[in-house]
Amino acid sequence: MHTQPLRVIITGSTGMVGEGVLHTCLIHPDVEAVLVVNRKPCGVVHPKLKEIIHSDFFDLTPIEDQLAGYNACFFCLGVSSVGMSADEYYRLTYTLTLQFAQLLSRLNPAMIFCYVSGAGTDSTEQGRIGWARVKGKTENELRKLPFRQVFAFRPGFIQPLKGMQHTHSYYTYITWLFPVGRALYPKGFCRLDELALAMIHVVKKGYPKNILEGDDIILAAKL
Repeated sequence: MHTQPLRVIITGSTGMVGEGVLHTCLIHPDVEAVLVVNRKPCGVVHPKLKEIIHSDFFDLTPIEDQLAGYNACFFCLGVSSVGMSADEYYRLTYTLTLQFAQLLSRLNPAMIFCYVSGAGTDSTEQGRIGWARVKGKTENELRKLPFRQVFAFRPGFIQPLKGMQHTHSYYTYITWLFPVGRALYPKGFCRLDELALAMIHVVKKGYPKNILEGDDIILAAKL
């Protein structure tokens, strides 16, 4: 855990999860500075915020010197496997994430790395579902890097924050499911602000597990 104010790198802030995490970090008193690395502008202006626009996440050499001096990373960048070849999903999920993380671990060895994975991820890497094996391999390899600590977050259904720009359109039709699902199966349903707070809290205060399922996320958000 970190006793100093958080200086956070966030990826994926032009997506639903990353945007919500960014919003929560900007209003949280324990977060001193936020750096977002995007392929396109996130459209947010804030005194805490610095943004780097960089098109090629497989070559970070041009921006490497700007990634030092941070003590946490909230990696929210991710893609769906639907309609994507297995090779491309592996490249965009495993290869991209590990290359980014390897660089950060070299530049910021005291950093705590928080990876947004997903419910159903296969830590054994042996299951029948391809995306779950790839996510599991990504989690496993991240934990081998010389960070101070690595946490993997496995949310299921995420209730988005109101007023955000990058909420998936289909949530308009399925948000009614959240209170029902939360009541019947809380492990599979968390709010986006709970996910963001859980990441901030595990970096500041620690957590007894490296993998946080839905119920762990809810609990960590209250720390």
